[in-house]
Amino acid sequence: MLDERAKLLLKALIERYIADGQPVGSRTLSRASGLELSPATIRNVMADLEEMGLIISPHTSAGRVPTARGYRLFVDTMLTVERSDLVTPDLVPEQPQKVIANAAHLLSNLSQFVGVVMVPRRSSVFKHIEFVRLSERRFLVIIVSPEGDVQNRVIFTDVDYESSQLVEASNFLNHHYAGLTMEEVRARLKIEVEQLRAEVGVLMQAAVNIGAEVMSSNDREDVVIAGERNLLSVSDFSSDMGHLRRAFDLFEQKTQILRLLDFSNQAEGVRIYIGGESQIVPFEDLSVVSAPYELDGKIVGTLGVIGPTRMHYDKMIQIVDITSKLVSNALSHKR
Repeated sequence: MLDERAKLLLKALIERYIADGQPVGSRTLSRASGLELSPATIRNVMADLEEMGLIISPHTSAGRVPTARGYRLFVDTMLTVERSDLVTPDLVPEQPQKVIANAAHLLSNLSQFVGVVMVPRRSSVFKHIEFVRLSERRFLVIIVSPEGDVQNRVIFTDVDYESSQLVEASNFLNHHYAGLTMEEVRARLKIEVEQLRAEVGVLMQAAVNIGAEVMSSNDREDVVIAGERNLLSVSDFSSDMGHLRRAFDLFEQKTQILRLLDFSNQAEGVRIYIGGESQIVPFEDLSVVSAPYELDGKIVGTLGVIGPTRMHYDKMIQIVDITSKLVSNALSHKR
């Protein structure tokens, strides 16, 4: 437990370090805190904070910098997020893939760090299916998910089909099976196909088999990342190639980021993960500010900003919170 004086000094130290990026000494802290305390008193408090593991003294400086534990205490108990005039462009309702890509770039541009967006889990349910004749015995199957995700596949058949047969097949599937998973459709077709004309039934079975493969395939990225190069201009990384290399390895592998976003997906509101305090963010140099986004009121993914632990958390919280709402609106309005 910290008394009010220690809290004020810790808050002032972290805010000064975030602003300047330099270890904070007792004289600087005295001016930044606005407290009428002697340098000796401030040094004693800083020694107590260091003993508690909230700040640390780099070996080359007499000043102190916050630790992951210090950042956590600051974020949880001292951070105030004031409403600002943050200007954000709207995300236009369109195909989910474009909304996600635009959101990642928006996060990166606003934060000047790295924007990450977890792609919504692909639904195995179809909303609409349509057949288009390309040439003899060659047809395009168009499958639309409830989220508006459109998948196309070409199928080849043993016999040719007339336009009326294609319309008949799509109308039957849309009328009787829309809202079911492809596996459910495939199972029901085996039973009900006898009621259909044989050639149309074969066409529908071929389409459903293709649809099941398409909607369960992993041919797309699970997370979209934008703005990795922004870290090149962050002094915390540009001055240490080891730090920079670890960060880029993280973005290249993406597995750790996806695990983090999956974890964030379980919580509502903005969450902050500070590097070094747990295995969730394995690198001490990085912090993540994340929030879930929704489709029609249901959480379907997570987005966030990845940057140095020395970031303006209040600003990042606003950026992430606003962007999650923009993505939710854009996806929910796409019908």
